Amino acid sequence: MEKKIENIKKDINNYLSQSKNIQEEWIEDNHPIDIAEALSELEASEINNFTKLIETEDLADIFEESEKELQIDILKCKSSQEIIEIFSHMAADDITDILGLLPIQKRKKLLRHMKQDDALVVKNLLGYDKESAGGIMTTEYLLLNKNLTTTEALKKLKNIAPDTEIIDTIFISDDNKKLVGSVDLRDILSSDDNKILEELMDDNIVKVTADVDQEIVAQQVAKYDLTVIPVINNSGILIGIITVDDIIDVIEAENTEDLYKMHGVDEEESSDATLMQSVQSRLPWMFINLATAFLATFTVAIFEDVISQVVALAAAMPIVAGMGGNAGTQTLSIVIRGIALGEIDFKDNWKLLFKEAMVGIINGTATGLVTGLILYLMYGNYYLGLIIFLAMILNLLIAGMFGFLIPLSLQSLGIDPALASAIFVTTVTDVFGFFVFLGLAKTFLIYLI
Repeated sequence: MEKKIENIKKDINNYLSQSKNIQEEWIEDNHPIDIAEALSELEASEINNFTKLIETEDLADIFEESEKELQIDILKCKSSQEIIEIFSHMAADDITDILGLLPIQKRKKLLRHMKQDDALVVKNLLGYDKESAGGIMTTEYLLLNKNLTTTEALKKLKNIAPDTEIIDTIFISDDNKKLVGSVDLRDILSSDDNKILEELMDDNIVKVTADVDQEIVAQQVAKYDLTVIPVINNSGILIGIITVDDIIDVIEAENTEDLYKMHGVDEEESSDATLMQSVQSRLPWMFINLATAFLATFTVAIFEDVISQVVALAAAMPIVAGMGGNAGTQTLSIVIRGIALGEIDFKDNWKLLFKEAMVGIINGTATGLVTGLILYLMYGNYYLGLIIFLAMILNLLIAGMFGFLIPLSLQSLGIDPALASAIFVTTVTDVFGFFVFLGLAKTFLIYLI
């Protein structure tokens, strides 16, 4: 794939050096997303020159597949009229996403230059939360009355299909324009000419309202194995659809957001963020981690007299804390994923707490045996091996329980579990790990000296 992108970059540079218009054959031979990826590696001036050598319709295809940084670079070098021409070849939901990136004055100016009907659609979409069903839906869909025959339906489809995003699923409304079902194009094509759509449609249709969070929409699409999901208003009237390609984008965005949050990074930060942007994004979380680290330090300080008498304890402490942190993170990853998919709720899944506790005990026993044996061979002290064996069991038990409880507790408090769970779990396993290990060492101190 990298070689393909490099070849596209070479072709683009050749066109630029000759100031030669891009050949249509070359556009057809290369996917828009590959061209967009190649363009993203060029300088702004080269991107500007490239856009002048390509047909507007082809540029619109590339524009839709571009990352937002490249989209902004392209918009910067275009006049309002040129941007409107690009928009004329794009779907309303994609235009809405682009306008959402622009300053409000620039956005208003472009809306004034758009056709009144198109501008109205985009304004309506802009009114929805960008992470809701309304914010990611498109208004380009096929809707037919349930009383039409298949022959009448096909005639209508020939006229309106070119302006819609998908044609394989047709939604059906009643005389009051309420959504009542859907039918596959294949079923229409394979049925008798006078068959009524109401007889063909599936009335058990999965749908969402415009205010539903995009993450819940993605869960519905995955659960029911859908390629498209309709969006209705409070009256049950179809106002848009969400296609599977938009759902893939949602899943990618939500996974990225959760991954960043778990590691204390702002989801808006990218690899090409400026130095100050990266510092401002990460430094607050570093201070929070620093504060929690002091809790572990204070715990160790309580047992300074014990550590000073048995130096081997200082070498073994990181093992207990590290294994507890890893075990807690394993449980945390599973629970946060379950929460995100709507699979885990403490009220219905409290038995999982006991499962995680047992996993911690079993894993702690196994790793504790190995660790205890190694320390016994290293220092020749049976009690040192026994202490770390017991500490490992207890800390992995704690890690499993708190790795399960903390994200669910944060969720019940209205706090994003992906945002702060890792910090709390690490703090708990460090503090308890050190306390249990050094507490046991103090109890058996006379056998360690």
